[in-house]
Amino acid sequence: MKIKEFVYSAQKHIEAHTDEKFKRTHIYELLAASFNYNSFAALCAESILFHDEQLPKYEPHNLALRQRCVELGYTPATADFVFDKLPAYIVEQKITLVNISELISRLREELFYQDEHSEWNTDNYDDEIEDNTSLHQSDEDYERELSPELLAELEIAAEKGNLHAHYALALSLAPDDDYEQNHGSDYWYTQQQQGRVLTGIEKEWADNYSQSAHNIQKYEFHLREAARLGDERAQLDLAENFNDPLFFEQPTKENTHDPLRVVEIAEDLDRLHDVHIWLTIAAKAGDINAMTRLIEEFDQDDLQRCWTWIYLAQLLKTDLTKDNHYAIHENGSHYDDDVGGNMYVGGQEGIKLPPLSEEQDILAHQNAQSIYKKDK
Repeated sequence: MKIKEFVYSAQKHIEAHTDEKFKRTHIYELLAASFNYNSFAALCAESILFHDEQLPKYEPHNLALRQRCVELGYTPATADFVFDKLPAYIVEQKITLVNISELISRLREELFYQDEHSEWNTDNYDDEIEDNTSLHQSDEDYERELSPELLAELEIAAEKGNLHAHYALALSLAPDDDYEQNHGSDYWYTQQQQGRVLTGIEKEWADNYSQSAHNIQKYEFHLREAARLGDERAQLDLAENFNDPLFFEQPTKENTHDPLRVVEIAEDLDRLHDVHIWLTIAAKAGDINAMTRLIEEFDQDDLQRCWTWIYLAQLLKTDLTKDNHYAIHENGSHYDDDVGGNMYVGGQEGIKLPPLSEEQDILAHQNAQSIYKKDK
């Protein structure tokens, strides 16, 4: 059932039990009020309504529904009926709501956190929404595979220019780590395109390849559209997966991304200026390794700035001027006596810098304190 079909049936359902005629547009507004939105336009900007065979965990029942009905010009008696019956009818017809930002957070979690060996995370990407009841799925059983009904409504929203819908669709289509092994056979696909009739496993491989190639095209399309419309997460994904520099051509927003991931992507694109910028952001956020890299690779010509990083690290209980040596195995892991074997020396030499003048030293201390307090 499409939403417009539900609205039509809800209109007839209400009119059959009241003495009033309802405008179709008013049903949309009452539907939005049932889900705690001030207008249907506001609902569409943030969420997706769709028919789902899995019932929602809660019945939408907002006290503002009665008032909204009165505001639309209906009698108090009719408003009482709508308040009492419409939410139950919504549940009966299995109409549910998904907040798109919330959906994106869950898709990102599935896509980016599933690899426990990942070298980066997206904790700073955006404000995660903790209340996920509208997704009516638990963390344990959530999958990136969305229902056909939800995908159809997301496609409609994307066609209307909703950048978040574009990004949600891109995430749902993004290839995972097993893509190269599971995407099918390009050889058999080529054979099929050349007119060879395939059967059995060869046809399955060719069909899988065709579907995977189609999904990749759709993934790139929706990702590029979301990026073009201004979604910075999509812009960064685009830089990582398609070497597109759009993200780095926008004004820098320090608190919306994991700086070390941005550093890695900037390095892959040979954008050393951006590497410097985002290492600085990471250092100001308290990353000791970023401070070390800045001193050794980028800020070595600015002695006062280098000492600022030294003093900031000290405020964070790390003395970069002291040697830090420890025993390691051949593979670089910390030495374990229970494992035994050859022992090697790991760690690093302490950083040695020329001293500052008294005035510059005071300024370096002050700058470090300022960064430290700001990060608090």
